[in-house]
Amino acid sequence: MSRVVHLHIGAPKTGTTYLQDRLRLNAAALGRHGVTVPATRSGRSDIFHFRAALDLLDQDWGGRPGHAKGAWDAMVRRVDHAQDNVVISHEILAGAKPDKIAKALNDLAGNEVHIVYSARDLGRQLPAAWQESIKQGRKWPFRRFLDRYESGTSFFFRQAFDLPAVLSAWGAKLPPERVHVVTVPHDRGPNGDELWLRFCRAFRIDPAWAPLDSERDNRSLGIAETSLLRKLNRRLELGVWREPVYDALIRELLAQEVLVARNAVPVRLPPHRFDFAEQQGELWIDWIKSSGIDVVGDVDDLRPRRPAEDEKWKDPDRVRAKLELGAALDALSEMTQEAANRASTDTVASRLRVTARRLRDR
Repeated sequence: MSRVVHLHIGAPKTGTTYLQDRLRLNAAALGRHGVTVPATRSGRSDIFHFRAALDLLDQDWGGRPGHAKGAWDAMVRRVDHAQDNVVISHEILAGAKPDKIAKALNDLAGNEVHIVYSARDLGRQLPAAWQESIKQGRKWPFRRFLDRYESGTSFFFRQAFDLPAVLSAWGAKLPPERVHVVTVPHDRGPNGDELWLRFCRAFRIDPAWAPLDSERDNRSLGIAETSLLRKLNRRLELGVWREPVYDALIRELLAQEVLVARNAVPVRLPPHRFDFAEQQGELWIDWIKSSGIDVVGDVDDLRPRRPAEDEKWKDPDRVRAKLELGAALDALSEMTQEAANRASTDTVASRLRVTARRLRDR
């Protein structure tokens, strides 16, 4: 019997951070039950899968230059040497171009490959994706992000969220029963783990094999926090592909530790955008039903839920100064403490001083 390789390709913002961390935490236990999660020598499967995905896609960001070189071939070798079934997971694979998809499937052709794609409705997906793009260095307002998405303009999130296009490309040479859609539930279930249980069904994992839970859920920012980060991106002029030292400070420390911890006003889809989100959801559901692919969950989860009529929408492009000030003071406090904890000769501290002088001399 051939080895089964479950290749989870995303989409982004569908619980992928939580999934990858939980697979990492439980890799040893899963291995004892016939499931291999390939990892680096230090045991970091999440980093290994990220680098392998970058290498496959001929991209090189999120680390020092060349950090991903050779990682995809190393992943394929780990798969070939595995005695068990294998799980590979990274969300940046969703928007892969046809030649990269062909390479991935050809390299894994000696196995029974299954494609797993996680998806949720655009009512939740688009606000989360805009925030993620700001964390990564983008400067665009929410309105412009949504306009580009609705117009069909090609960019990463547009490509990665187009369910029929993604699965038509990845599943073109696979029987439909080997293509799986995991829907992100509107309700998390009685124990808050419904999405994890759905992933387990897709990967043929008994939940008891992975008892260690993850605390990494890539939580969303609020409107003030996202607005602050967007203005910081403009001020620093670093661009999307910023150096790892800045990425660690801005995205990992400031965004994902400090700002997400605040009691914030959430980013919501504007009421007038729900017509488009609902139309897309119906198109996706019709395509799924006609394709014959496997659904893990409920296709109704791909239908957005409109807010109550009396619920007032807060525009994340027009945030009150008082709200932004509170977020800025929390950010300043944390970053000051971080700088104070570093030695005066530290590279990061030196870079921060150079940036501060440049901004002061404007």
